[in-house]
Amino acid sequence: MHIKGTFRSLNGYNYRVWAGGAIVSNVGTWMQRIAQDWIVLTQLTHHNATAVGVVMALQFGPHLLLLPLTGFAADHLDRRKLLIATQAGLGVLALGLGILTVNGLVRLWEVYVFAFLQGCVTAFDAPVRQTFVSELVGEADLPNAVSLNSTSFNAARMIGPAIAGILIARVGSGWVFLINAASFAAVLCSLYFLRTGELHVNARAVRHRGSLLEGFRYVWKRPNLRAIALALFLIGTFGLNFPIFISTMAVTAFHSGAGQYGLLMSIMAIGTIAGALLGARRAHPRMDLLFGSAAIFGVGCALAAIMPNYWLFGLALIVIGVSALTFANSTNSLMQLSTEPAMRGRVMAIRLAIALGCTPIGAPIVGWVADHFGPRWALAVGAASGFAAAIVGIHYFAKHRRLRVLIGAGRVHVHFDGDDSVTVSRPIDNSTAERKAA
Repeated sequence: MHIKGTFRSLNGYNYRVWAGGAIVSNVGTWMQRIAQDWIVLTQLTHHNATAVGVVMALQFGPHLLLLPLTGFAADHLDRRKLLIATQAGLGVLALGLGILTVNGLVRLWEVYVFAFLQGCVTAFDAPVRQTFVSELVGEADLPNAVSLNSTSFNAARMIGPAIAGILIARVGSGWVFLINAASFAAVLCSLYFLRTGELHVNARAVRHRGSLLEGFRYVWKRPNLRAIALALFLIGTFGLNFPIFISTMAVTAFHSGAGQYGLLMSIMAIGTIAGALLGARRAHPRMDLLFGSAAIFGVGCALAAIMPNYWLFGLALIVIGVSALTFANSTNSLMQLSTEPAMRGRVMAIRLAIALGCTPIGAPIVGWVADHFGPRWALAVGAASGFAAAIVGIHYFAKHRRLRVLIGAGRVHVHFDGDDSVTVSRPIDNSTAERKAA
């Protein structure tokens, strides 16, 4: 089997097996996300967006709280075995929440507890799952594999919410949780059947005093990584609050039900899949594309905030989906490929802690704005985060890449120094990193 271009990572047996299990599990995960947000918004509260924000804060907060431990685990432990443990743990939690919900026993505080426990397990799972991709395909195909992973995740984002909306209306949210619990069997089987002898195992980091903080120092000393981290903080904290944006617009602005809410999530997934496939075609990630997508994200949120009806709002979500996925994939690939393999787990844990762990700051704020001023103003907050991230990019290019804007012959020309391609797979010094624009 030989595949070129967009799907070239599927040439490897291990990646094919992993991808097959992941798509099934991802569909179940998106089904649970929709069902969980829906019961909080419509069954356990009276359209309280702040409560949805609290659930998101509890679910993603552990990424920040456990950051030193999760990055350390990703760099020092056997990644395949750690994934088996975390995926099994997530399956057990989905089973527990499903049993409570099916029997009519679930309460809001119990959803809070399950969200926090799920966040704790996911905090260990997410960085090792992202860095494990390099062991499946090696360095050369890593950008392609990252994009295909996002394609899988966002294909599931298109399928899962639509299925969840139908199931919630017909059999209730509890059965959605139980189906998600069963879906983890697929990814556990894929991990079991991997050919361990064919894994591209990177050298494990050497344990020594201060290694937990080494990742922070590593990022801080690199202007390119600092700029990416700051832009990610802005959009991750105030922009990537889609459960709040879409659920409150569906319920309060368009007076829709569970099926229509699920359909909106699926519509946005059309954009994210398009963004992932476009990313898979690129040989290398680029810094200018990252910050350009941040600006487009801001435009998309602004358009969504002023759309007068359900379907036009859905069209704006496609723009948001393409830009958000391009931004997220670019941060992922750039931070992985410009980082030494022995540091990669800690750097990726920092990335995830920023992208997800700052949700406890942003989600309650965005939820409060939606409750007191309306969901359209909450989307305006998301738009502002995209524009602010774009400004961070302009500052980085002006200070470190000699950004120049020239006007001639009625056209605007933008120039900056350096090659955006990233091919780092060995220890590098700061000057090399900056020349590579990693």
